[in-house]
Amino acid sequence: MGAQTGDVALGEAARALSVSVDTLRRWDRDGKLETVRDSRGRRRVPVAEIERLSTRPQRHETNTELSARNHFPGVVRSVEVDGVMALVEIEAGPHRITAAITRDAVEELGLAAGVPATAAVKATSVMVRRGDATALG
Repeated sequence: MGAQTGDVALGEAARALSVSVDTLRRWDRDGKLETVRDSRGRRRVPVAEIERLSTRPQRHETNTELSARNHFPGVVRSVEVDGVMALVEIEAGPHRITAAITRDAVEELGLAAGVPATAAVKATSVMVRRGDATALG
């Protein structure tokens, strides 16, 4: 929801908070939720209240036509083509990302060492290790 202003219908607020409309009415009666009334007397919930009560963190938007949310802009450091496949290494800040893509994609994108490129990552499996990765040796 970000920095939105205004208010929304009770049902929309309930969906956003993953609770029932009855729960929102009860919270309103108990003073746990601030609501406003529209010109017809219907309860509406300010967006700021939804943000305050939301327990899940707001996810960033992709702002692109791709569904991948993780974008790493950088510079191509190497391209190794072998048959129909290629390995492209991108330096993105302190990280190196290696992508296995087709030779056609390398040619169509004009990828070569020194070319600016962005790695868009959408992983079905991401492993996380606690602690400093540089300590892995």
